[in-house]
Amino acid sequence: MTRGVPEDPRAARTRARLREALLAECAERPLAEVGVAALVRRAGVGRATFYVHYADLEALAVDACADVVRDAVDALHAWRGRPDPVHAPAALLEFFAGLAPHAALYRALLSPGGGGPLGRVLHRDLRARSLTERRLAGAADAPLVASAVAATFAGVLADWLHGLLDASPEQVADQVWQLLVALHASR
Repeated sequence: MTRGVPEDPRAARTRARLREALLAECAERPLAEVGVAALVRRAGVGRATFYVHYADLEALAVDACADVVRDAVDALHAWRGRPDPVHAPAALLEFFAGLAPHAALYRALLSPGGGGPLGRVLHRDLRARSLTERRLAGAADAPLVASAVAATFAGVLADWLHGLLDASPEQVADQVWQLLVALHASR
C-alpha cells in the first residue's frame, strides 16, 4: 500500500486563505460577479499564486464547497441499525438547516436536477460511499442502488436550493430520507 505525499503546509494555508476569501466575496456578491483580482487581494496572495493552486474560480468554488459534499455524505450515513423510515437522522436535518449562509454559492455550482460542478462531486462521492456500504452489506444490487441514492439526493438538494421544492429544511430532510429508505428497501 502506498501513501500519498503529505501536503505542503504552506500550500494548504494558501488554499485555505483563497477558500475563505471566496466565501467572503460570495457573501457580498454572486459568484459570477467575483473577479480573480478582488479575490487575490482579499486573500493576500498574488494572481500567479492563485493559478498555481486553481485552474479558475469555478475550481476554487467547488473546492471551497467540498465540505458541503462531505457533510452531505456523512449526514446520509450517520445512522446505525434499523433506520426510522419517516424521520431523517439529526445529522441530515442539521445539514439542510446549515445550508443558508452559502446557499447562493451552492446554487451557482449545483444546477436544478443535481448537475453542475458541485453536483458531479456530490454524486461521485455519495455514490462511492453508498456503493461501499451496499457491498459491505452483501447487496447484489449495490451499483444500481448506489447510483439511485446519489442521483436522488443530488437532484432533491439542487431542486430545493433552487426553490423548485417548497419545504422547510426539516421537511425536505424527512422527505428525501423517506425516498432514500424506500430505494434501499425496494431491492
